[in-house]
Amino acid sequence: MSSAAGSRNATHTERRTTSSRDTTTGPSRSRTSYAQSTHRDSGKPHPPPSSINNDHADRPSSGHGRTNGHVTEKRTEKQHVTSREQISVRTKSPVKESGISPGQRREKQVERGKMGSRAGAGSAAGVRKEREKERGKDTPEVPWNPQVSLVAHTTAPLACRVSIPPLASQAPPNLQPPPLTQLSLQAQEAAILNDLLFVYMGFEGQYIRFVDAYNPAEEKDRLAGPAFRILPGLDPSLRDLTTTMLKMATHYGAVEAFVEVQSREEFGAVNHALCAAIRKLLKDYLILIAQLEHQFLTNSTFTLHVLHLHTMPTSHILFQLYALAHEILRKNSMIEDDPEDEADDLDDVENLIEALREGGDLAPGNIPGKRICKGGRVLGLLTRRLASMSGDPAARTLLTKLLREASRPYMTMLNEWLHHGGIRDPHAEFLVKEQKSIRREKLKEDYIDEYWEKRYTVRENDVPPQLEGVRGKVLLAGKYLNVVRECGGVDISKEVKDVPKTFDDPRFLDNVNAAYAYANRSLLNLLLTTHVLPARLRSLKHYFFLDRSDFFSYFLELGTSELKKPVKAVNIGKLQSLLDLVLRQPGSVAASDPFKEDVKVQMNEVGLTKWLMRVVNVSGIDQDANPTTGGPDMTTVQPTPATQPSSVEDEKNIVGFTALELDYSVPFPLSLVISRKTVLRYQLLFRYLLSLRHLETLLVGSWTEHSKAASWRHKSSNKELEMWKRRAWTLRARMLVFVQQLLYFCTAEVIEPNWRGLMARLEGSDVGRDGGGHDGGGGPGGSRTVDELMQDHVDFLDTCLKECMLTNSKLLRIHAKIMTTCTMFAAYTTYLSKTIISADPDLCSPSASKSKTSSNKPSSTTGPSSTDSASPPPYDPTRLPKLLDTLAKYEENFSRHLRILLDALNYYAATETVVLLGLCARLSTASEGGGGALPLGMGMGMGGF
Repeated sequence: MSSAAGSRNATHTERRTTSSRDTTTGPSRSRTSYAQSTHRDSGKPHPPPSSINNDHADRPSSGHGRTNGHVTEKRTEKQHVTSREQISVRTKSPVKESGISPGQRREKQVERGKMGSRAGAGSAAGVRKEREKERGKDTPEVPWNPQVSLVAHTTAPLACRVSIPPLASQAPPNLQPPPLTQLSLQAQEAAILNDLLFVYMGFEGQYIRFVDAYNPAEEKDRLAGPAFRILPGLDPSLRDLTTTMLKMATHYGAVEAFVEVQSREEFGAVNHALCAAIRKLLKDYLILIAQLEHQFLTNSTFTLHVLHLHTMPTSHILFQLYALAHEILRKNSMIEDDPEDEADDLDDVENLIEALREGGDLAPGNIPGKRICKGGRVLGLLTRRLASMSGDPAARTLLTKLLREASRPYMTMLNEWLHHGGIRDPHAEFLVKEQKSIRREKLKEDYIDEYWEKRYTVRENDVPPQLEGVRGKVLLAGKYLNVVRECGGVDISKEVKDVPKTFDDPRFLDNVNAAYAYANRSLLNLLLTTHVLPARLRSLKHYFFLDRSDFFSYFLELGTSELKKPVKAVNIGKLQSLLDLVLRQPGSVAASDPFKEDVKVQMNEVGLTKWLMRVVNVSGIDQDANPTTGGPDMTTVQPTPATQPSSVEDEKNIVGFTALELDYSVPFPLSLVISRKTVLRYQLLFRYLLSLRHLETLLVGSWTEHSKAASWRHKSSNKELEMWKRRAWTLRARMLVFVQQLLYFCTAEVIEPNWRGLMARLEGSDVGRDGGGHDGGGGPGGSRTVDELMQDHVDFLDTCLKECMLTNSKLLRIHAKIMTTCTMFAAYTTYLSKTIISADPDLCSPSASKSKTSSNKPSSTTGPSSTDSASPPPYDPTRLPKLLDTLAKYEENFSRHLRILLDALNYYAATETVVLLGLCARLSTASEGGGGALPLGMGMGMGGF
């Protein structure tokens, strides 16, 4: 551009020099002709030009001579004659110039306008310019030789690599154009037209130049668009119109810079496609400028107003592109901060850690925390602008085209996700984000469903408006297919055909819905048929809910010696061997279970009640990790008085019976449904049921002790002691009724109905908890989804936990106190078998000892009886008051807490779940103090439901 401007400046300078010379020599030529005519009239020869000096030259002295008496006088005069010559210019007739083109005619008009203006400037100005020119010849000129070079490569492959030309203001004076004040109106319009054609292509003209504040080397200035100034002297009418037309040049420069910047790699494929569409529009724009230049050179009627009319539609389009580019740049904080994004200034810590974990490059364009408007944000911005410009047909057409082209790479990623379950998103612009650090190998320790919930997530701020209503389906469709693909059920090499390529395709939503339905159907079939999910769930019920648990009774009998030890002293390997032995027993129910190898024994050093209190009081069951592994949520829990009731079990005294729990390993993809989060719920219910079974076993053992020990069977002559025995038996029976009724309620009225409802939903039939069964109609899963199935499973376990009173802190505290009272009383009555003899005077006498020995001969199974008969302790009259006092404390403690429990159950039955009313009715028997007939029978033991 600068070389072209320099040549134009040189042409104007030569024309100016020629005109000044003509003006200077004009008078000289007229005066010379006038002198010649004078000499011709006098008949004397004209002196030679070399003998002519200026008018005031010194005259030489004259001499006198004498010849033949005459005096002769000789005089020599020197004169300088200045002649003036006036050149008159006459416009040729159009008929004679018919062979000249309009472009040449326009150039001659410009030259004639320049000569006319200079001719009227006067001879003084001509002489002054001539002298300046003569002085300029003496001073050496600064060489003007601008060089072009190639700039370094960028990540934008089509960016201009030519160096920025020098500014026109830096050109030497001999290349500067003549002032506009010296041009006629027609010449000014022609010059401005010529400049506008250059300015519209991003270059400076002779009279239209960049403002001084604009620096083309600064990227921010180029993105904001160049501002132009017009040299002084332009006619006001032309200046106003030209200023209006220069806005298009500013918009073009800004859009061109935007395309170069947004085409860089870090701005993503959507921005690249948008820039490619804009680049096509700019190519059409340059074609228009070339056509306008042709009109300027060939059409004599082409004026500034005509140019303005031709560029008005294009100017509107460039303005829309300029506004769109500036909005995207504001989102990127490249020209000014966007006030809407002030709340998003915090870095995305998870993405930053993810990038570091994967060994990614944290270049400025790749930093996850840096705000870059790309992907779905660009599409959303285009959609919102299209909605706001719906009343402008030209803008609507333009934005529709840009949105169509920009959505093509996004649709490619969407189709890959919907139909193959894969993500090809190198620039992190798709609405689904993948955390590759979360792998399925971690499912064995995943207690919060991290793999399913966090491996694939939705970028909340990057969802295009077109996908806002189906974002859930898009996420689930890809997740389902991803699972099926990892199991070998999807052919990823198969090319997806006949799918929509842009957002404006009418099949867009149908494509999403069809892909979602296919993915859901494929994964349901994989889970229910290939990996037999219902059989897995039934196996879990057998082991964790003690359903048909004859094998477990046998296991507890074999492992009693180990389970009585403190938890840290228990040999887990020995218990695992015993469990394997029991499960493989030919007569056992579990012998035919194909999944018995997945059951493992482990110990939990945190007491059940204390762990549940932490869950309830701190963060809820969905947020906690396994207490055995010391997860972060458990380590941060601070003990409170609510979590440390005085009567709650001391964790230092936890034995194997209270710490025992089972674990269950599930292969992928069943681990998505039977996840660690659900296995944790199974373990909580198992420990609770096991604690009730163990307490029932202790109370039944106490009943056995009371039935066999002579100290309890002997009818003493001390009626007060006999009354004490009856009170102890009654309290034991009340406790046993309480435990058995609670166990029956949890198994028969909570777990079993909810289990039938889960199985009914699993089979596709919607049967309620009291439906009692289903007709088996519907195919596998029916119209249900995998996520609904997973949620049903979690809801089943949560309902069981809630209705078993394991999620209410008040009920937990009361229940823990009652359980502790019952456990202590069962151990106390067994201890009393040795000490009650000293309170009975009949058993302490020698005759009673002999009769007791004779009566105990057939039975030698009880150790304490034989010991008592061998050496009876002496009679202690103070023993009975102590026994009465201790028993009264047990009775008062049990009755008081049972009444509090019944009141709380009545309250929560009215406010939360009505199923607790049945438990209130059953426990009222134990509260009334009657032994009565037990609904489940004394010999229920470890049987099934």
